[in-house]
Amino acid sequence: MSIHINLELTDHCNIKCKMCSQSMRDEAHGAPMTFMDWATWVKSINDLAALEEPVHLCPHWLGEPTIHPHFDRFLEYAFAQNSGNRLFHEFKLHTNGVVFSERRSRLLLHLANLNHQHESTFRFIHFSIDAFSQSVYKTVKGADRQEQVYRNIETFLALRHALGYRYPLVTLAFVVQAENAHEASDFNTHWTNQLERLQCPIKRTTDWPNAECDTIYFRRLNCGEQAVADRLHESVAKQLGIIKVGEALRASESF
Repeated sequence: MSIHINLELTDHCNIKCKMCSQSMRDEAHGAPMTFMDWATWVKSINDLAALEEPVHLCPHWLGEPTIHPHFDRFLEYAFAQNSGNRLFHEFKLHTNGVVFSERRSRLLLHLANLNHQHESTFRFIHFSIDAFSQSVYKTVKGADRQEQVYRNIETFLALRHALGYRYPLVTLAFVVQAENAHEASDFNTHWTNQLERLQCPIKRTTDWPNAECDTIYFRRLNCGEQAVADRLHESVAKQLGIIKVGEALRASESF
């Protein structure tokens, strides 16, 4: 059995998603928001060697990991120490894609495809997008970053294709809610066209992605009015043909 470990690089975030509890707090963990220091990261990574179970590692919890001032250095260190997958068997990254330059895309693709580890070690990048248009993105995400995010992800996908790499796979996530449900179809069409143009196998899902391919993920909203959110989620899933009329949705698993 594997062990899932989240090493949170920061509890800061650079946007204010209206459905995220992090955006609603001044202190995410009951203490002033901060960034992990280098010594803590190095010790945490090296200490993974003492664990007997296969480790699945994620540098994220409440904050946006890519805004850490030394994000690239932290990841380079972790992957350099992971020869033969001795520290972790799987790595995943959750990001909003705002701070995701071409240079960073090239670095992550390089780390994912180092020859001293298993091909699928850096299994996927989960991009939290949640909107298609600029106006809805600003409403849902609390920032005017739609064009930047779309450009960053499209650049990453094009680079991965040009370099002939399979990993990291991508999850393109859309949390269904009243403010964005009307453009779920446009979101699906856009990213389907992008992936098909690059001849990428695709899966669409309403539950946590588990297929070894790129995934367009329409996730349900967790909220106080859960029954209302669930009905909207199911309606969108049927509209997109992800489930058939009369077919029940499984409850979404944790990310």
